[in-house]
Amino acid sequence: MADATGRIGAGVRLVLTTLTVTPVRPGRIDRDVAAVAMSLAPVVGAVLGAVVAAIGIGANRLGAPAVVAGSLVVAAGVLLTRGLHIDGLADTADALGSYRDREAALDIMKRPDVGAFGVAAIALALLTQAAAAGAIVGRAAPFALAGVVTATAAGRLAIAVGCRHGVPAARTGGLGALVAGTVGRPTLAVGALAVLAVAVAAVPNRPWQGPLAVGLSLAVAVLLVHHAVRRLGGITGDVLGAACELSVTITYVVVSLW
Repeated sequence: MADATGRIGAGVRLVLTTLTVTPVRPGRIDRDVAAVAMSLAPVVGAVLGAVVAAIGIGANRLGAPAVVAGSLVVAAGVLLTRGLHIDGLADTADALGSYRDREAALDIMKRPDVGAFGVAAIALALLTQAAAAGAIVGRAAPFALAGVVTATAAGRLAIAVGCRHGVPAARTGGLGALVAGTVGRPTLAVGALAVLAVAVAAVPNRPWQGPLAVGLSLAVAVLLVHHAVRRLGGITGDVLGAACELSVTITYVVVSLW
């Protein structure tokens, strides 16, 4: 019992230090702890979503234009995650867009600079998210909150999906090696049901639209992970970040269509 409690506590600390700027001291780090951390990723996404939604809804109610309110939502999300997922999206776009062999593509991911594919991916993702989030936070507060929480939680659910059993790591070291293959399918099912339950309330009079958005976003995440395994031999932390941002973007767009 004590070991299980310690593992859960360490998992909470790991997911907070990995996915947010929360100032907690890291604890034990191993694959058992990583399994707990990645399983909790959608929960962290939901909490993060509630925080950024409050910022966007507040800005909207104070009279900010939709694009400004949406930009504040996205900017707050980037700040609260240290831009980790956006960086992963850029590195993954550069690596996969290079059409280089496995080793060369992995080397591109490790470089500190950002290429043309990465810049385009960041710009398109952030602009699209800001525009869609702006439309969502202009709705009645319960729907606005549910919409933003759905998008942020779906993105972190995509991370858990990328860490499911059977998905290998592209490298022997790094975040990908720590978390790859750690999340079981029953855990994923519970996480997905929780996100879908929130998604039902994301769009007024259309309870099916939020779940559809989540389903589409996860399908894209699965395709990205599959492509990464084929091209790179497995996942990396950057691939997980890219899966997160793609899922967030798709969810925002579909939920905003009302």
